[in-house]
Amino acid sequence: MWETFFDIETKSWFDETGTSDPSDLGVSVVSVYHRQVDPQTGFEITGEMSSFWEHQLPDMWSLFRQADRIIGFNSLGFDVPVLRPYSPADFPKWPHFDIMDEVKKIVGRRVGLNAFAKDTLGRSKTDEGVNAVVYWQKGDDQSLKLLKSYCEADVTLTRDIYDFAMKNKHLKYTDHWNNPRIIPVNFSYPQDFSPTSKQPSLF
Repeated sequence: MWETFFDIETKSWFDETGTSDPSDLGVSVVSVYHRQVDPQTGFEITGEMSSFWEHQLPDMWSLFRQADRIIGFNSLGFDVPVLRPYSPADFPKWPHFDIMDEVKKIVGRRVGLNAFAKDTLGRSKTDEGVNAVVYWQKGDDQSLKLLKSYCEADVTLTRDIYDFAMKNKHLKYTDHWNNPRIIPVNFSYPQDFSPTSKQPSLF
C-alpha cells in the first residue's frame, strides 16, 4: 500500500493578505514523502522525498492520488485549505489522516508538532515557521534552499512521529502546565481497509 506525507509553506502571512482565508496565502513549496508500505508488517519497502515549487504543483498530484493514506500535521485545518486554489476539486475528500486532528480528539486541544518531536523523538524542528515566508520573499538561492530544507525536515518529523505512534501506540509531549504526558493513540487502518493497487495518474 502507499502512504504520502506532506507539508506546505506559504508565500505570505494572514496580516499581509487582509483576510482570514487560508487559500489567499499562496503556496511557495510543498514537500512530499511518498512510500510503499508492506500492508502486513507496516514496514517501509521504498520511500522518496520530493519538493515542488508553486509552478511545479501540477506534477505533484499523482503522488497523492496513488496514496491509500495522505498524512499531515494540521493538514485538514491548514494545508488542505491553503492548497485549494491549486488542487483538484475533490482533494479534501481524499483519504487524509491529520495527526493533530486525531490527537485533539483524545486530549481536547491542539498540540504542536514540535511538542511531539521533542518528547517523543528527542528532536526539534529545524527552523521557525515565520522564517519560511521570509525565505520566500528574499528569493535568493540560499534562502530558497533553507526554505526547502525546512519544509522537508517537517515532513520527516511528521513521518517519524506517525511511525512511532503506529509501533508504540502512544505519543509523548509536555503540556501547557509543564507536565509530561503520554497519550494512547491508535493510528491503525480500519479493520475493513483493503489496500488498492493504485498506479500513479497524471489526472
